[in-house]
Amino acid sequence: MAVFRCRRDPCGFICLILTYFSVFYADYVVIQYVLIPAYSGSVWCTLHGSVFNIILLLLLACHSKAVFSDPGMVPLPETAIDFSDLRSQSSRLNDRGCEGWTVCSRCETYRPPRAHHCRVCQRCIRRMDHHCPWINNCVGELNQKYFIQFLFYTGMASLYSMALVVSAWVWRIRSEREGDGDKGEEEAPSKHLIVAHYIILLVESILFGVFVLVIFYDQLVSIITDETPIEQMRNRLMKDKPNNTHPTHITHTRKPKIALLREVFGRGSIICWLFPLHSSPPSVGGISYSALPDYDV
Repeated sequence: MAVFRCRRDPCGFICLILTYFSVFYADYVVIQYVLIPAYSGSVWCTLHGSVFNIILLLLLACHSKAVFSDPGMVPLPETAIDFSDLRSQSSRLNDRGCEGWTVCSRCETYRPPRAHHCRVCQRCIRRMDHHCPWINNCVGELNQKYFIQFLFYTGMASLYSMALVVSAWVWRIRSEREGDGDKGEEEAPSKHLIVAHYIILLVESILFGVFVLVIFYDQLVSIITDETPIEQMRNRLMKDKPNNTHPTHITHTRKPKIALLREVFGRGSIICWLFPLHSSPPSVGGISYSALPDYDV
């Protein structure tokens, strides 16, 4: 549950509050100080306001799904597992097609291929990408789609708000040149307040826009190369390790890029990739995930 994760990760809880505050602040500034003064009485005010709020609603929906969805936690066994015969069973485990299963000493359970232990969530996560404080959750096999959608709509909202602020700023400068000076002096306090909101929103949009753009690109590269950042780092370390006579570079079956994308976003229409809709969880090599690998006891 997200509530228990918040207790263990105060940084994630602060990031959650900051995320929602930034979204609502952006909506307030765009409506109150951008659209109403610049486009009041015009159909553009309603159009821009509707589109911007739809983007924010999708952003919040995707963020909520990424926060509260199971990232792919490996189920814990109901009873303690005896690992004393692990070596003797390893050959039979490989014969049954369960290569890559490992033992997590922290969870005290078997974990499927490409699963890693998260020190914050204190659980093993299938195809773990990283633990993200902005969603106070791990990004894993089952919620990576919602995380990428959250990044996409955050980038769109940042670009949209920057365009609206710049256009409203240009409109205000033009209207001040055409208006009289006395009216400008009377509105001086409110003008300074508006400019301050413009600058804050521009800085917020630029910072968040650049930040999510970098992460969005990294996520797409991770998908189409079929290699998580954890696997990339481990393979790089093993490659640079001197006297490495037994390389452990992880290789996967080469798949088309569209197939790799569908494993994350679902096998429906590409239009559905834009919405936080539930998709069937992927499987790896036909192995159904459980607390125990499939081998003879």
